Parts: sequence; C-alpha cells; structure tokens
Amino acid sequence: MSEPVELPFATTLMVRDHCLCLHAQRAARALARRFDAALRPAGLTNGQFSLLMSLNRPEPPPMAPVAQLLAMDRTTLTAMLKPLERRGLVQVLVSEADKRSRRLALTPAGRTLLAAAMPIWTATHAAVEAELPPGNAARLRADLVALG
Repeated sequence: MSEPVELPFATTLMVRDHCLCLHAQRAARALARRFDAALRPAGLTNGQFSLLMSLNRPEPPPMAPVAQLLAMDRTTLTAMLKPLERRGLVQVLVSEADKRSRRLALTPAGRTLLAAAMPIWTATHAAVEAELPPGNAARLRADLVALG
C-alpha cells in the first residue's frame, strides 16, 4: 500500500473560501430554511410551494418537465407528490394521449392554498432581495440560471 498523502490545512482553507459548490449549497440551505419558516403557517415547505407553483399552468404538465424544472429525478418528484395528493392539493392524472404517461394537476384546494401562500412568498422574497446590494439580485439570478 502507498503512504497516505496529506493535504496542507491551507488547501482546506482555500477550498472553503473559493468553492462555488460549497457556497451555493450553503446559500441554498439558508434560503430553504428561511422560506420553510415563512411558509410554515400556510402548511407548506419551500419545496412544496415550488412544486405547486410549477403545476400552476393552463394545462396539467407531464411529470418529466416538472421534474426537470425542479432539478430532480422522477422518483423524488413522486415522493414529493404523495403528501400533496393525500392532502387533496394535487391530482395525478392518466394522460389521454398515452395511458402510460401521467399529468399533474392542481386541485381547487391546491390553487386556493397556493394563492394564500403567494403573499408570504412575495414578502419573504422581497426581504431576501433587500439584503443584497442594489442590482445584485438580478445578477445573482442570471448567474444561477447560467449555472443551472
């Protein structure tokens, strides 16, 4: 066996200070906690809010584009849908065009809850943007979209 290679602690500090992935993960977790806390009175997590919002379309979308928009695989999307289905907020419909395919629809209760949660999201989002220097929110959004 070869001798273990030791990295200097300076390398750890350099990665800590420069790693885009680390900083994006930390920011995402902090934002998720903040939106989770804000949306709790509406009975939603930030992920559930995003999922419900992604279904707010003129026609029920298939699962694949929703999973792609939310950057998750279909298995994770299915797991996220189950509690929303049980609460009567979402319906999983059989596609008319392809009986093997599923479409996702907001129920009237889902639309009502999403509308009630929207002012909470709006206020929380405005508060987050206000913490950034002027113009930086738009730039941050554009940079994140470019990476995603």
